[in-house]
Amino acid sequence: MDRVIVIGCPGAGKSTFSRKLSDKTGLPLHYLDMIWHRPDRTVIGSDEFDSRLAEIMAADRWILDGNYARTLPVRLKRCDTVFYFDLPVGDCIEGAMSRLGKDRPDMPWTDDEIDPGFLQWIIDFRRDITPEIEKHLSGFSGEIIRFKSRLEADAYIGSL
Repeated sequence: MDRVIVIGCPGAGKSTFSRKLSDKTGLPLHYLDMIWHRPDRTVIGSDEFDSRLAEIMAADRWILDGNYARTLPVRLKRCDTVFYFDLPVGDCIEGAMSRLGKDRPDMPWTDDEIDPGFLQWIIDFRRDITPEIEKHLSGFSGEIIRFKSRLEADAYIGSL
């Protein structure tokens, strides 16, 4: 396990898991949200994002935390391990709500309330994004570790 991606619904616990995995393995951690989003809540362009992503992926070891479905195929070609958080929508909403008002190392700002569009994205994730993820994962030859709960993810970290 040298090149890892961590994907799944927002609020599922990807970033918390990624931090713990990085601490246990020493793999450098990169939050895709920190690349895409600026502190003023604007975003960088796709070309700049792709360039920065390619720079990271050129290294021999890394963890990439985040979905960014458009870039999933190129990340899957380079990674050897996928951690897929496939949690129930209620758990993801609860996770997103629990981080309100808290500073996070994976986002350049703090939200005090949940954005209605973001909440809807969580609600629609299984319908709209999961099929695309599953399609891409079906052709992946590396290791896929799927978590159905945060307890499973915690147990995995504990086993390292």
